[in-house]
Amino acid sequence: MTNKQRYQRTFGTLHASDDFLKEVSAMKTTKHFPARRLIGLCAAVILILAMSTAAYAADVGGIQRRVQLWIHGDQTDVVLDIRDGQYTATYEDSEGNSHEFGGGGVAIEPDGSERPLTEEELLEHLDHPEVEYEDDGTVWVYYRGQKIEITDKFDDSGVCYVQLKDGDDILYMTIKYRGGFAVNPNHYISPSQFNIGK
Repeated sequence: MTNKQRYQRTFGTLHASDDFLKEVSAMKTTKHFPARRLIGLCAAVILILAMSTAAYAADVGGIQRRVQLWIHGDQTDVVLDIRDGQYTATYEDSEGNSHEFGGGGVAIEPDGSERPLTEEELLEHLDHPEVEYEDDGTVWVYYRGQKIEITDKFDDSGVCYVQLKDGDDILYMTIKYRGGFAVNPNHYISPSQFNIGK
């Protein structure tokens, strides 16, 4: 008799209980979930949530972002809400007071049709100089970190010409007293070419 036959005869008479067989069967079907799969699954869930949030924001019809703008010569954190070529900006000043301003516009295409300004065009507009008329009668130009008083620079027709420098860049600014202003990187714009008024 061989060893194999002896083992079979000895152990062939032993029978496992039903509980033990169920436990062995359950152990065979239980598999470990690999860490890589778990990480991949978590990443997929996060991606789906992020995409649904972006889709929700797109459904609202606008873009809201936090940017830094120059306001009154100081770089300021601003929440910018852009919708259909229009923007609303909110910020807090150094004293904690909340302020809001807005604007927007359209661009005219070569075929004469109008379209709302893009986000990039609106941000470029917001990087332009500001002209402020103070209660004490003074007039100031703010551009990035610069603050220039121009109260005495208006001529008899109520027009002022200011050259703004930022590094090597120069902006030529034509200002009508309480009648708007125009900015150009190459030359001064004639007062008759913009806004109605003085």
